[in-house]
Amino acid sequence: MPETLHVAKAELVARALAQMNGELTEQQWSEKQKLALTCRILFDGGHDSGLAGQITARAPEAETFYTQPFGHGFDEITASNLLQVNQDLKTLDGKGMPNPANRFHTWIYRARPDVNCIIHTHPRFVSALSTLEVPLVVSHMDLCPLYDDCAFLERWPGIPVGNEEGEIISGALGQKRAILLAHHGMLVTGKTVEEACVLALLMERAARMQLTAMAAGDMKPIAPELGKEAHDWISTPKRDAVTFGYFARRALPHHEGCLQ
Repeated sequence: MPETLHVAKAELVARALAQMNGELTEQQWSEKQKLALTCRILFDGGHDSGLAGQITARAPEAETFYTQPFGHGFDEITASNLLQVNQDLKTLDGKGMPNPANRFHTWIYRARPDVNCIIHTHPRFVSALSTLEVPLVVSHMDLCPLYDDCAFLERWPGIPVGNEEGEIISGALGQKRAILLAHHGMLVTGKTVEEACVLALLMERAARMQLTAMAAGDMKPIAPELGKEAHDWISTPKRDAVTFGYFARRALPHHEGCLQ
């Protein structure tokens, strides 16, 4: 006879989380390898837009971070061609220069000690949604890691090369993990590279679903308490790591050299 059919939902959730944390395994990659994998995963996921977009992660040395060299597409990034730069965007290690738009990453890292990875891209559906000057609407269970966790900057401040844009974007982001930038694109943050990568893929999917739903009718909200419950259930460090592992396994056969 089954033994769990009368167990309360909260207890079942706790048991499942404990089992996931105890039994699911994570692949061990270096920070640079995870960053290179993220570039390739996002390229395959439609986040490539020529030379636009930046992906960064904190480096071990204080006030420095890794990023891709300007002039390279996401599909060209490897662990060995990443740069290490300081908060003035001076290259400390590696060959090349960073994207000048990395300046607003500096502002976010300074404002958010909890953030260890930032992804900013201009994918197709996020970019289309951004032109409507409406916030992202989370109205589906799968998208709930973004529930009440995506800010909105409704006024485009221009190219994000100056310190003003850094102040505006970091201020609009606040303590949330993601932000939709009107007439621009998206930005997500994570305590880990894995978390940020998963959120970036999810945000493009959310924008695509929103545009599709808006074309059919009015989107209906989900109950706040259920949105928060799904947010906390889906978005955990273990689940992010395991999901990232799946995306990496899917990408590696087509991007064999990125770990070098």
